[in-house]
Amino acid sequence: MKKPKPKPADLSAKIAKNIRDAIISGALIVDERLPSEADLSEQFNVSRPTVREALKRLAAQSLIRTQRGATGGAFVNRISFQDAYPQQITTSTLLLSMNDVSFDVACEARYTLERACASLSAARRTPDQLASMRTEIFRQSQPALSDEAFCASDVAFHRALVDGAGNPVLSYQLAGAVEAMQPLMNMITFTARSRAAIIDLHSQIADALEASDAPRVEACLTELERYTKELAQNVLAARKTRA
Repeated sequence: MKKPKPKPADLSAKIAKNIRDAIISGALIVDERLPSEADLSEQFNVSRPTVREALKRLAAQSLIRTQRGATGGAFVNRISFQDAYPQQITTSTLLLSMNDVSFDVACEARYTLERACASLSAARRTPDQLASMRTEIFRQSQPALSDEAFCASDVAFHRALVDGAGNPVLSYQLAGAVEAMQPLMNMITFTARSRAAIIDLHSQIADALEASDAPRVEACLTELERYTKELAQNVLAARKTRA
């Protein structure tokens, strides 16, 4: 029986994977120019539009960049941690929404990871990061602030706390915890939570960071975890009663 001919989309995905693997292995290094579309087309025995689609896939992942002109072409990109945040957040959000992860498990993971930043942030946070946290606290205290804006401010506050650790690897790893887990937690608890209680804990965290008091930061995060779990239990119990 004759084997079906691979679809262009499948071929472009395969080519993109081959090039991505070469970048990861170091066979292609940062700033190295990739072969031309014509050369890649010949190398993989595919059409140039298929090669072009593969390059688009790689560019969407920030693995390559393109330049025009006589010295242009496709070049291996240097990925920054900041560039990688969106993909980390998207992956974490999908994992949480597509799998049977309980609220308590997600909450435990998020606050355990965040507490790991407490001592570093207490020692390294910058005045600008502390000012960002206090700005968010002020924003959260505005009576007219919508629930959506409060949730966004909540994320921004904790993002500044994590970034205060001054460790880009931790910031990258916690991007999913803070910017994927926390919004999902907010969606469940925002109708029941006390803004005043959260603002008070945020204020205590900021004060403790300013005083370089890591144990106090950890204690406040532990209290936030307890409060968040309690809220979720109450909300979910009320939903079951109504059902």
